[in-house]
Amino acid sequence: MSRDPDRHPESPARASASAVGSVSDADPASAAAEAEPDACDLCDLRTPPEPITASDVDGTFCCRGCLEVARALEQHDDAPEESAVRSRAAGDETDADGRDLDGLDGEDAFLAVEGMHCSTCEAFLESVAEREAGVLGAAASYATDTIRIVYDPDRLAADDLPEIVSGYGYTATDRSGADSDASDDDGLARLLLGGFFGMMVTVWYVLFLYPTYFDLEPVVAFGGDELAFLSANIWVFTSVILFYTGYPILRGAYVSLRAGRPNMDLLVATAALGSYGYSAVAIALGESHLYFDVTVAVVLVVTAGTHYERAVKRRATGLLSELTERQVDEARLESGETVPLEAVEPGDRLLVRPGERVPLDGEVVEGTAAVDESLVTGESLPVRKTPGDELRGGTVVTDAPLVVAVGDEAESTLDRLVSLLWSIQSARPGVQRLADKLATVFVPLVVALAVGTAAVLLATGSSPSTALLVGLTVVIVSCPCALGLATPLAIAAGVQAAAKRGIVVAAEAIFEDAPDVDVVVLDKTGTLTTGRMAVEDVHTVDGTDGDELLRRAGAVESLSEHPIAAAVAEAAPVAAADGGDLEAETGEDDGDLETGANGSAAAAAVDSFERADRGVSGVVDGDRVVVGHPDYCRERGLSVPDALEAPIDDARAAGRVPVAVGWDGRTHGVIAVGDSEREELDAALETLSSGREVVVLTGDEGPTAERFRAVDGVDEVFAGVPPEAKAETVDRLRARGTIAMVGDGSNDAPALAAADVGIAMGGGTELATEAADAVIVGDDLEAVAVTFDVAAGTHRRIRQNLAWAFCYNGVAIPLAIGGLLNPLFAAVAMAASSALVVANSARSLGSRE
Repeated sequence: MSRDPDRHPESPARASASAVGSVSDADPASAAAEAEPDACDLCDLRTPPEPITASDVDGTFCCRGCLEVARALEQHDDAPEESAVRSRAAGDETDADGRDLDGLDGEDAFLAVEGMHCSTCEAFLESVAEREAGVLGAAASYATDTIRIVYDPDRLAADDLPEIVSGYGYTATDRSGADSDASDDDGLARLLLGGFFGMMVTVWYVLFLYPTYFDLEPVVAFGGDELAFLSANIWVFTSVILFYTGYPILRGAYVSLRAGRPNMDLLVATAALGSYGYSAVAIALGESHLYFDVTVAVVLVVTAGTHYERAVKRRATGLLSELTERQVDEARLESGETVPLEAVEPGDRLLVRPGERVPLDGEVVEGTAAVDESLVTGESLPVRKTPGDELRGGTVVTDAPLVVAVGDEAESTLDRLVSLLWSIQSARPGVQRLADKLATVFVPLVVALAVGTAAVLLATGSSPSTALLVGLTVVIVSCPCALGLATPLAIAAGVQAAAKRGIVVAAEAIFEDAPDVDVVVLDKTGTLTTGRMAVEDVHTVDGTDGDELLRRAGAVESLSEHPIAAAVAEAAPVAAADGGDLEAETGEDDGDLETGANGSAAAAAVDSFERADRGVSGVVDGDRVVVGHPDYCRERGLSVPDALEAPIDDARAAGRVPVAVGWDGRTHGVIAVGDSEREELDAALETLSSGREVVVLTGDEGPTAERFRAVDGVDEVFAGVPPEAKAETVDRLRARGTIAMVGDGSNDAPALAAADVGIAMGGGTELATEAADAVIVGDDLEAVAVTFDVAAGTHRRIRQNLAWAFCYNGVAIPLAIGGLLNPLFAAVAMAASSALVVANSARSLGSRE
């Protein structure tokens, strides 16, 4: 398959020039022994009839890029066992029973689930899904709000799956229709109504109950019927707060019990329900010491902290611009009829016009065009496609129509990447909040202490009410309001600090993993480079003015749709035919200029425009101007001076495209066009490489990838890696430590999801930002290092909050067990502890704190 970008100079050949080693030592005999295509041992793609092999690397590979990745990784003695890193592309994943989901004979469905917030939610939803007849297996991930369901399509319809999982406060929808606005509105309504009734309860306590607790005269004297009326009002108000505002907490506690995994919701619910139940019994016995205020405080404090965290995250997410949907749902037949993608059969002939995305993988049968494959391969330069060449679904035809015969599988490379991304996301384990991890020990311990204390008091002759009150005090004083707030408030502060620096945090897992990153994997196109074709340099001979060369070339190129032509046309000065300033001479602005096919304004009138495979030409100012590959200029009878050979070779060596421009029988200059490095690249790499290993991972080969081997701060370059192999490469690199992946394209999405920390550049595709844990809105590479700094500061803040919360419990629980606290003072101590956590979280979070 040629990599020639249409009529422009050849882009780097898809060869092993960029590889660390050579495959000349491949064993032809062993390759020929395989009569049928096998699976690549790195990415699981089908290998060619003669697989790529080498004597020093075990296995067969689909391309030389995969071979070189395997070779480089095998050089490390600490490489993991093959069975431990089977291809992510195969979606290796097991459910709670240890079964391999990919070994199940069924269809896959990926649902977005609102309401998950811990690992108990994962276990609960998996059990709910698997009890349905027709569901073969399920795996949920609260870190990405995703559940993967493998089902039997003969027994269940895909549309029925969301209803199966929904319930108990969870709402499942198709991934494409997921929307959290309704959930956010519901949470705000619960908090506002709970706050209103909470104020009513507080007023009753302050005016009537608290004074009597301290032997003071109440503001209004009451007794008998008045006390019953007052108690009934408080009971009703508290019931609304507990069962409406606190419903998510109660739901979490129920799920915790069903899943057999104690969490913080269980302890909060135990304290809230314990004080509520004790007070209800006290009312029935006619007593005035009620602890409904404890229930109100516990529920509202925890609910407010959770809502604040979500609100900050929602505001930060709002910084993201609306991104373009890249998947295609329709196809145009050769006859011109548009049909749904599901109606397309293998062998159908599709017409793809310039600027359109190829719907499905196939083979070119008519036409010649340059195709932009950056979305699915990451390669920045367009690829020339001619009849007989393979075409990937999701790529973009740039400058001429193509007729494509749909492949045997009738599937799209882009759709496979989307499916791979969702598979990885649903399999990625939910990163437990530290508080929830501790809850599995702390919750049973507290309950055991409370029950044990009450039992000892009863055994030693204390009254049942006294024993119950002391036991309740133990639960209340240990109620983890501080623990419940420690993580959400610190995370909210981290999210807000990141947002101020142009970073959107999409997954809380980044605060646990980012501080420990050992290897940073960087995509090339759109991450280390701008991702846009631009004029990098202009070389002229015979005294030709560079601006004049650009003006003439831009005039001709403005009538072409080719991406490189667009770059030349954009760089061309807008001037009159004689070289003067157009607006000064005509008094007209750019809006009156002739507009070319690529949207740029033509700087001069072009007559007799001609398009060829490797170049274009047209008459400008009376001269036939030829623009394109140097060989195209020679074919048109233009000589190429020896003085231009060096600039042409230098451009190619730097991974750029040399565009020759000539008239009057000779070539007057060369324009170097390429995907330029980011201005902040050196500074960003210097920071990122401090204490970390930096790896460049790209689908490009040749000089475009090779130039980064000599860049300071880059430790290793993996070139020619196909999209499906990027995730597996990241997986294997995990043997070196915690991995962060930085990318921008849809081809990077599976690798972003597979990494411990995924960071997407803000100028990237929707699929990339969906897969990432954080998104750099400002598209500034230096912000990647800032992301690590903010994550480290937030991680320290979380630990500080948790340390204080546990210190408080270490003092308060023994006092409660000794009977030195009553529920009221326990609630005050709990509130004071929570206030300290809030104050610590509210402190400004510097990038390095």
